[in-house]
Amino acid sequence: MEQICLQYTTNPQRGKNMFVLGMLGWLYGQDLDLAREQVSFTFRTKSKDILNRNLQLLEAGHEWSGQNLDFRFEIASAPREEAQIVVNGNTALALGIMASGMEICAMYPITPATSASHYLSEMFENVGGMVHQAEDEIAACAFAIGASYAGKCAVTITSGPGMALKQELIGLAAMAEIPLVIVNVQRGGPSTGLPTKVEQGDLLQAMFGTHGDAPKVVMAAATVEDCFYQPIAARKIAEAFNLPVILLTDANLATAQQPFTRPRLRKEWFAAPIDQSAIPEGERPYDWDPTTGLRRRFTPGQPGGMHTLTGLAHDRYSRVAYDPASNEDGLRHRSLKLAAFQKTLTAPAVFGDPDGDLLVVGWGSTKGVIEEAVEQLRSEGRRVGALHLTYLQPMASGIGEILKRFRQVLSVEMNWSDSVETSQTTLDNRRYSNLAWLLRARYLIDVDCWSEVQGQPLKPRTVAQAMRNKLKQGVARV
Repeated sequence: MEQICLQYTTNPQRGKNMFVLGMLGWLYGQDLDLAREQVSFTFRTKSKDILNRNLQLLEAGHEWSGQNLDFRFEIASAPREEAQIVVNGNTALALGIMASGMEICAMYPITPATSASHYLSEMFENVGGMVHQAEDEIAACAFAIGASYAGKCAVTITSGPGMALKQELIGLAAMAEIPLVIVNVQRGGPSTGLPTKVEQGDLLQAMFGTHGDAPKVVMAAATVEDCFYQPIAARKIAEAFNLPVILLTDANLATAQQPFTRPRLRKEWFAAPIDQSAIPEGERPYDWDPTTGLRRRFTPGQPGGMHTLTGLAHDRYSRVAYDPASNEDGLRHRSLKLAAFQKTLTAPAVFGDPDGDLLVVGWGSTKGVIEEAVEQLRSEGRRVGALHLTYLQPMASGIGEILKRFRQVLSVEMNWSDSVETSQTTLDNRRYSNLAWLLRARYLIDVDCWSEVQGQPLKPRTVAQAMRNKLKQGVARV
């Protein structure tokens, strides 16, 4: 390969990738004209000499394969009538933040989230946004809260260790009812853990990490396309309900590239202008609605809206209040907001059989793997289905009814769970995976779990085998 590449470039190390691309194009029966078009687009800003050299290497790899290889796979390409983009999850996340109308991203560099801030640093100012690199994770969260307090909604992006440092300030946003979007690009843990590897170990931290009762919405992206659209939804939820919204992605999504339909910008994605109309006389900063817990958001500069913002327990005037009634009043209405938001959610559709012997429940980037495993078992005649959750807190109505339609329920995740096959583990001391804990507690159903934490993406055949094993075991006794 190097010898052939030397015919076109003095440095074969910089030419072999294009040669191999030509080989792959021949091996899989792909359109060489389309490959030429994409290479030309990729190198459009380079000199004509560089472009021509890459095209020559592409064609050389294609020609060599046709002359020397005795096998080939004909895989038809699905025709596309819509324009598509191909990006990784962190780039999609950055694009989604820009599309959402959020104008401030405050973060501290951390693997595997950093590349999102790199992209934003290059592009955000083109749409009026700004990236603030703070001195640490705590300062990044504080900066974002301050920006949100001024009237809009800001985002801070991090990974597991950074989430741990932000917890006190997430509690401040919940107590003061300031909209805030926090993105956690999960990696392996605990401590420094596996900075460049994948894990789904932060779900319980996202829901319960802050001390005291601090209601927040927790949602998870399942695909690269989700990484684009979910920041838009997260911003709208945060501003509508004046609370923190945590969006979970992971290292799988951060670096994986997937094509999806090119988004078309919509006006309804953006935030409304900051409300600076005068506050009616007598209206209080925390005049909570008794049904929804919602209240009008006061922003700095509003006539009649001056008040002291505090993270201490406070009454409806935002005055520090330690009396039992005021504390319980605030807790009740902050919790009502989650209940009100939950009323807007619909249960996700079941993939595969709508009822049967086994339901696999997952969240995050495992969606495609789980659904492929389900398809494999259905082809074997098994009645199985999959349910993938986007909203983990709160969960939509109807999920409990779906779980009851299957004889057995198994969560599949990339976080730790004890195996019952060890001599020390029993049903009395077993530690379940994150989602299994939640489903068992909420729906009082015997949800079993299977998990793998090798720092690698799950494989469909491994999940399929775990499903077969569960079907053989039958319903476990609780």
